This record gives sequence, C-alpha cells and structure tokens, in this order.
Amino acid sequence: MKIINSSEITPDYYDYIELEKIEVVSQVLSEVKEDWDKAVRKYTKKFDNLDLEHTLVSKKEIEEAYNQVSQEDINILKEAAANIEFFAKEQFKTFKDFEVRNNGVILWQKVVPIEKVWAYVPGWRYPLPSSALMNVIPAKVAGVKEIIVCSPKIHPLTIVAADMAGADKIFNIGWIQAIWAMAYGTESVPKVHAIVGPGNKFVAAAKKEVYGTVWIDFIAGPSEVLIIADETGNPEFIAADLLAQAEHDPTARCDLLTTSKEIALKVNRALKKQLDVLSTKEVAEAALKNGKIVVVNDLDEAAEISNRRAPEHLEIQVRDTKKLITKLMNYGSLFIGEYSAEVFWDYCSGTNHTLPTNGAPYYTWGLSVKDFLKILTYQEMDKDSCKIQWKIASRMADLEWLKGHKNAADIRMK
Repeated sequence: MKIINSSEITPDYYDYIELEKIEVVSQVLSEVKEDWDKAVRKYTKKFDNLDLEHTLVSKKEIEEAYNQVSQEDINILKEAAANIEFFAKEQFKTFKDFEVRNNGVILWQKVVPIEKVWAYVPGWRYPLPSSALMNVIPAKVAGVKEIIVCSPKIHPLTIVAADMAGADKIFNIGWIQAIWAMAYGTESVPKVHAIVGPGNKFVAAAKKEVYGTVWIDFIAGPSEVLIIADETGNPEFIAADLLAQAEHDPTARCDLLTTSKEIALKVNRALKKQLDVLSTKEVAEAALKNGKIVVVNDLDEAAEISNRRAPEHLEIQVRDTKKLITKLMNYGSLFIGEYSAEVFWDYCSGTNHTLPTNGAPYYTWGLSVKDFLKILTYQEMDKDSCKIQWKIASRMADLEWLKGHKNAADIRMK
C-alpha cells in the first residue's frame, strides 16, 4: 500500500462512490412488471446461468442441504446464531410500549413488527451463510410474521443458515430480478414490505429504484475498513484485518491511519508476506491498490480524518482507547483493541455485520431489531384537555393561514 503523510491527502480521499445509473436495471424492472416469473427465470439464466423450473427452495431441497453440510459446521452455525440472537434480544428490550399524560392528553407509543420482510443474501462469489443469520435473526426476534430469504446460486450452507435462523421461505434467485420481484410480487414471489441485506452494485441500484414502494435498510456500496493505530499497534494483526476486508471485492476500501512511520513500514511488510499465501490474492491485491497508509501528526488528526471518511468498519489499536473513542462520531461499527478483529463480528460475536457504507454512517446505523419495527403513536383527549390544547392549535393555524385547521380546533369550543 502507498504510504503518505497527512499533508499529502487530497480532497478526493474523502470522495464517495456515486451510484451509477445502470440501464439494465430499468430494463429488468419493466420486464418483471410485465412478465413476472418468466422474466425472473430469464434473468436468472442470463446472470447466474441457472435454468430454474421453480425459484422457491422446497422442503425436500432444504433437507438435502442439511445432508450436504457436516454436523460440525451445523453446530458452528448454531453457536454463531445464538450470539447474534442474544444481542438482538437485548436490543429488543430497549423498545418499549408506554403511556404518559401531558396537560390531560393521554399519549401512547406501541411497538409492532413489520409484517413481511425479504432478506437478500449475497452469494455469487462466495457462500455467505453469516449474512443469512445476520439478516433473519433480528427480524425473527422483532416478531416479523413472514421472513423470506433469497440468494443467487444459493449454496447449501446458506439454505441451512436461513432455515436455522427462522426463514419462512427461501428463493434461489438474486440480482436485479430478485429485488424487483420482492418489491412488486410475481406469481410465485410474494410482495414484501421491506428489503434488507447487502449486494453488488446492481442490487444497490435496484434497491434505490424500489425505495418508496418498499422500505429498504440502506444503499450499501463496496466494503470499507479504516484502522487507527499508534506505536502500540500490532502490524501483523493490522495487515491481516486489512486483507480480510480487501478480499471481499476489488473495489473495497482499506486504509490505515497511524502516528508511527515505523508501524506504517512494518504493516506494509506484513501485507506483502500475508498476501503471498492468500488464496484470494488477486481480489485482495486489487483492493489494496485503492487504499493508503497515512502517517498522521497525532490521534486528534486521525479522529478528524476518520470522522470525515465515516467508514463502515473502524478499528482502533492505540494506548488510550477511551480518550480516542470520545472523539469518534461517524462509523458503522467500532472495534476496540488489537484482539477485536472484524472477523469475529463478521461471523459470531453478536452485533450485526450488515452496515452502511459510502458515507452513510453520517446519518444511519447498522441493521438491527429496530429496522424491523414500527413505532406507532396514539393520543386521546377529553373536553378539559381539549380546552388546554385549543388555544395553541387555533393560533398556530392562524399563523399558517390554514382556516380549515383553525375551524377543526375552534368548532370543539363552540
């Protein structure tokens, strides 16, 4: 990776990838709207080279998937699922129904789940059963009535993970056609109310198009990791974490901010050594070309750069973690200390690995139980409380020149 000083950072270092307009997205949309399942099968054949008679994974196929996965691997998935479920249940406890009174008005909040959710699980390059666990379990804990999973060229591991997590239906489809089918429905694919889960640029573009027809979690771009280290950082661990992120995608963004030139040089040497034995070397090497090792003046400057970048994953390996944490504001998820490797969070530590990218941590957060809940509000007033509120509402309506609003308030006082 290229080593630079912080003074050499150019404005484009903070640029985000603009989601391109992909013509085939609109083309697939129009065909799926018109031809439904026929169009879904057509584009599954085109993109995945799969000639499917049916897109729904049957109970028999689910049983066959379990037979293709070792009991040891099933047990590992169960352990990961238990950790994810534990954290999701703790999150769920923070969302409460309540009733309060203010000036005689009874105000209520009621927390209810979204009824029908579709979880997209990437799978074209690698099987990703972890994404099935991460997307389905919080929805199940939230009480979603119907959870549907889809994945392109679905792998037996993904089928097992989705079933284990509590998916009600599993589909062997992906890409643009899956997003359109979820949003609008076909003969065999049910229309849903929300779509969650990461995907490639085609999936991201399709999710952007259907937002409004359904709710989506966020538009995820290429994966990102930013590591902040002082002279106490572990070069071998840092290099390993950069490579773990880089092997996701050639367009992944992997960066290190360090106060130590010595650490910068040691990390670069470790990267070369570890990269040589990595089976995903070609992908990781391409991603590392997008990244930089930046030698900063101090940790205050590192925090400032990090907050401006707003990375998906932010790791810190510094002596005084508590002091630095107070200065970090924009990130998808934070990993504190040299043993808090992102890989543990990716698979099993408990917090959700579906995170915002491409600057979205400025305004949103990772997937959680909250994303599967609706917060409903109620109010109830009697004549006495109406009198208290009437004066405010009537005058506010006057200020906004909305006479119908004013009448609706005043008529109750006549």
